[in-house]
Amino acid sequence: MALAVMLLNGASFHGGCCRHRVLLSSLGPLLSNSKLYSSYRRPGAEPEKKLFWQNADFSFKKSIDHLKTHLSLLKKETQEYLKGPGGHPLNQHLLEQTRVLWQFRSQEDLNKWVISSDVEIGGKSKVYIKLGRNNQAALLYGTLNTEVPRDGETKYSGYCSMRSRPLVGSFNRKKYYDWSNFNSLYLRVRGDGRPWMVNIYTDPYFSHQKDDLYSYFMFTRGGPYWEEITIPFSKFFLSSRGRVQDNQHPVWLDKASFLTLGFTIGDKVDGPFQLEIDFIGLLNDRAHKEKFAYEAYDKNTPV
Repeated sequence: MALAVMLLNGASFHGGCCRHRVLLSSLGPLLSNSKLYSSYRRPGAEPEKKLFWQNADFSFKKSIDHLKTHLSLLKKETQEYLKGPGGHPLNQHLLEQTRVLWQFRSQEDLNKWVISSDVEIGGKSKVYIKLGRNNQAALLYGTLNTEVPRDGETKYSGYCSMRSRPLVGSFNRKKYYDWSNFNSLYLRVRGDGRPWMVNIYTDPYFSHQKDDLYSYFMFTRGGPYWEEITIPFSKFFLSSRGRVQDNQHPVWLDKASFLTLGFTIGDKVDGPFQLEIDFIGLLNDRAHKEKFAYEAYDKNTPV
């Protein structure tokens, strides 16, 4: 069995096909809880007397159920593709001016997001997420702490973030958003007056661009009232590993690059924070004519 898994991982089919990955995803439940992938043994521990294949959990039922689930997802994706862009008829897609991407009404909606903080690098900030009053919004709250970890390497600390999970299609394929029909991000939020950074994460083709990030600021006014915020995509600027890049270009809104959306707070002010989000959507603002807000340099300047 281990040899079969190694062959599947290293197989190269004609025409660059990825069928071995599909087969591995189907065999995932079959090999669940198995120890075929690791031969590590703690020092001083006696070697196991069982043969390697006796540790595998041959769950054929789980494998068949897993395969049925992915086949049903593939069927649904095919039907949506044949129906039109994004699963909508072409005339509806061309006339579409607004679209709700995420709204928070249940725990299932919250599970589509991931929270993180500087605890990952040894910091002391804390962040939590839960449903708001009457299950009508997501409440992101916590405490920001800018104390730097005493590891001799980290120089800055104090951030918390919330990020959407990447879309996954049938057979664990990556799926991308297509926002090319819109020009603005539209949100309904209620904050405590602290500024946030809205981030668009990409999935570029080249590995040296894996840390590229498109960002812009979201200022909340505080108080008991909700506010509707519109952020044009032309305002987002490019950064990489925390550094704003000299070579700026607009966000590519087609399905080839966009992966996830996120919110980050890091205003260097210690203390509690909270942000309520009713929904996150898209807007095609016909009055917004700006293509890009920043100066773009010509890479091939004539001498």
